[in-house]
Amino acid sequence: MKELLVVSGKGGTGKTTIVGTLAVLAKDTPLIRNPVLADCDVDAADLHLILNPATKESKEFFGLKKAGLDRDKCDNCGECIPVCRFDAITSHNGIIRLDPISCEGCGVCYRVCPRQAITMEDFIAGHWFVSDTPYGPMVHARLGIAEENSGKLVMEVRREARRIAETLESNLIISDGPPGIGCPVISAMTGVDLVLIVTEPTVAGIHDMERLYNLAKGFDVEVAVCINKYDLDSETSADIEGFCHAHNIYVAGKIAFDERVVKALTRGEPIIMPRRRMSSGAQRTSSDPHSLPDTTARAIEELWTKIVVRLY
Repeated sequence: MKELLVVSGKGGTGKTTIVGTLAVLAKDTPLIRNPVLADCDVDAADLHLILNPATKESKEFFGLKKAGLDRDKCDNCGECIPVCRFDAITSHNGIIRLDPISCEGCGVCYRVCPRQAITMEDFIAGHWFVSDTPYGPMVHARLGIAEENSGKLVMEVRREARRIAETLESNLIISDGPPGIGCPVISAMTGVDLVLIVTEPTVAGIHDMERLYNLAKGFDVEVAVCINKYDLDSETSADIEGFCHAHNIYVAGKIAFDERVVKALTRGEPIIMPRRRMSSGAQRTSSDPHSLPDTTARAIEELWTKIVVRLY
């Protein structure tokens, strides 16, 4: 079983759009058996907006324990207030109040309370879901407002995706990764077979790509690059290719800017729809109103072909 992780240095580079398209193409590829999808961008998950999943299962996610206050034991002495570095404990009219959103779960207040009125309790930090899509099962999640520990939730998503893949005897998991290089990305990247970095021809795009490459290099994970909207700045795109050549990074694809992509996304659809198979060898035709014509569709399909060759 292979795992493909698609990442980007920031939001808005087209990462999720490409993942949705690869999911469609994977479903139509004979070599790929029962593909499984995972949305590891738990802080701002949006792959479901493209793939229209039907939720089958929902599970609670518990992050770090947080402080809880027993009003019957608390005598409002206030000894917990000065030791809270996160201003989660305050006093109003002599009454102690504890804000669970501000609490970081350090447990110092629990240790100093002379009345044992504070306990460290399990706290629901979000939910994760197993859903069906037209392109295979998908595991995704939603972290609660202002909640932390998204790296742990990413691991929950990946663990369930692997379990489903093993059950279905799948040979590929496609994951939509979090942006950046922080804890959620590290959690999503560990142990995958190929990282596809989606970048764009900007100064920030080059910088973000370099950071992601160095992170993947530290985990000894193979890297490929896709330059999205490359034609908006051909000079910077050439700089990206130069960096990749100098560091022996495989440039798997270059996709031009196309306004029809935006229109497909506003319809809540992948930018390439599945082939309409009237026979086992039927192909998409230009009469299909959902097809992207010519260069954009070919570029995306070539990207997928190169990824498959790289993986298998």
